[in-house]
Amino acid sequence: MKKRLARVLVLGISLGVAACGRGDAAPQAEARGGGGGPFGRGGGGGGGPVAVETDTITVGEIAREVGVSGTVSPIRTVGVNAQLAGALLDVLVQEGDTVAEGRVLARIDDRELQAQLRSAEAAYDVAEAALQRSQQLRERQVITQPEYERDRAAFEAARASRDQLLTRVGFAEVRSPIRGVITEKVVEAGDVVGTNSRLFSIADVSTMVVRVSVSELDVVEIAAGQEVDVRFDAYPGEMVVGRVRRVFPSADPGTRLVPVEVALEGAEARRMARPGFLARVTFALDPHPGALLAPAMAVVSRPGGQGVFVVGEGNMVAFRSVTTGASQDGRVELLTGVEAGDRVVVAGASDLRDGGQIRDLSRPVERAAGADSGAAAMTPPEAGGAE
Repeated sequence: MKKRLARVLVLGISLGVAACGRGDAAPQAEARGGGGGPFGRGGGGGGGPVAVETDTITVGEIAREVGVSGTVSPIRTVGVNAQLAGALLDVLVQEGDTVAEGRVLARIDDRELQAQLRSAEAAYDVAEAALQRSQQLRERQVITQPEYERDRAAFEAARASRDQLLTRVGFAEVRSPIRGVITEKVVEAGDVVGTNSRLFSIADVSTMVVRVSVSELDVVEIAAGQEVDVRFDAYPGEMVVGRVRRVFPSADPGTRLVPVEVALEGAEARRMARPGFLARVTFALDPHPGALLAPAMAVVSRPGGQGVFVVGEGNMVAFRSVTTGASQDGRVELLTGVEAGDRVVVAGASDLRDGGQIRDLSRPVERAAGADSGAAAMTPPEAGGAE
C-alpha cells in the first residue's frame, strides 16, 4: 500500500513539471516572433508567415508635380471715377452689392448744368429757325450763299453746345460700366468730388483667377488650356479644377519666375473662391503614359538600395531592386525591376526577408484563414473536456 502511494506521488510531481514546461513555451515562442500586432514578425526567422497587405503593379500615366501658391482675384476690377465735379446728392450702393451694367450708383448735383442746358436748347431753337428761313430765302435767291453758310454755321455751333451740355448732364448719374460686385466705396452722400475722383471699384466675379509665379525651368511645359488642381486653405481636403488661361511672355529678371494665370471653373470654384483667398495650384508636368505604377509604400530601402518585395508561388516573397521615377498622388513610377501584374507588398515589408513567406491580409480568403488559425491557437487545451 505504501509503495502504491509513493508511485502516485511521483507521477503527480512529473505531470506538474511537464505542465510548467508547456506554460513557459508560449512566452518564449511569442518572444521569438509569434505575435506583436497585425503584421507579426517572421518570413525566414522561423516564426511562420508574416501578415502583410499587397497590391498589384499597374500600367498608367504619371506626371511630375509642381506646386505653387497664389491669391484669388477677379478676372478684372474696374475703377469708377467721377466725370463731373460737384456735390454728391445720393450714393445708392454699398460694398458687396451686385450691380448690373448701367445701374445708377450715385448722383451728382447738376442744377447749374440743367440751367445752362435750357439756355443752350433755346439758342439751338433760334439757330434752327434762322437756318430754315435762310434755306427758303436762298432758294428764292434773296440772300447770297455766304449769308446762308453763316446761318448754317451758327446752327451747328448751337447744336454742338446743346449736345455737350446734354452729355455733361448725363455724367451727373454715375453708372456701372460692367456687371459685378462693389468691392470699394470711397465716398458718401454730401461729399464734394472733382473730375476723375475715384468713387467705386467694381469686380467682375463671373470668373475668378489665380496668378502664380512659376520657375523658368517648369513654365516651358505649361500651355494655355491645361487643366490643374487647385486647393484652398479655407477648405482643407477639397479640390477644384482650374485651367491655365494665359502664360505671360516674359520672366522677372531678378527671380526668373514667369507669371501664369489660372482660371477657376465650375460651380464648386464659384462657391469656394473669394477674392483674397490663398490658393495652392498643382501643375502636372512631363506626363509619362504607359508607366509601371505601384503604391509609394511598396518601395522600401535596404543597404543595397531601394526595392520591393514581389510575391511569388506559395506566398513566398523575393526582394527586387528597382529604379524609381516620377511620383504623384501616392503612386510612384518603377523604371526597372518589376513587370505589370506583379503583386508587391505594401504594408508589413519591414518584417520581411528575401525568401520569406507571407499571409496576405488584403485578400479575404487568406484573412479568414488567418482569423480561424488564430482562434484555434487561442483555444485552451482543456477545452476538449475535463475528466
